Amino acid sequence: MTDKNDTKTVALACDHAGLPMKLALLPVLEQLGLNPLDLGTHSGDSVDYPDFAELMAQALADDRASRGILVCGTGIGISIAANRHSHIRAALCHNSTDARLSRQHNDANVIALGARTMGIEVALESLTVFLQTDFEGGRHARRVEKMTPTVRMPDVM
Repeated sequence: MTDKNDTKTVALACDHAGLPMKLALLPVLEQLGLNPLDLGTHSGDSVDYPDFAELMAQALADDRASRGILVCGTGIGISIAANRHSHIRAALCHNSTDARLSRQHNDANVIALGARTMGIEVALESLTVFLQTDFEGGRHARRVEKMTPTVRMPDVM
């Protein structure tokens, strides 16, 4: 997937469980010379993570951002909600290796992190690697194309 939009803007969204981690990740974007688009939540009040995955998907669809960061308690729910959208490839990453490979091999455009399942230092490193890693293309491009809705999957059975 080629970033056709604002390559300097990265959108962030989280639920209440992810708020402290999201706030800790914001300075990384500024250190890397990127513009954060903070889509919320902005308080510790209970909210529903699918609503914030939807905001992220809309920001990428509207070309307000080229990449995204999602955070909830485990990262699982918010990544599932985001991946309902055909233009989103959200990768749930537990470490910098996951983050690197999600970009190199899968051309992920959104990283999902679990605030209750990983430490902040690992999250900071994972985000930095995610944002600094390019898609390798090559043999991986064929596989990524098969995940694109306009490509018909061949019958394998």
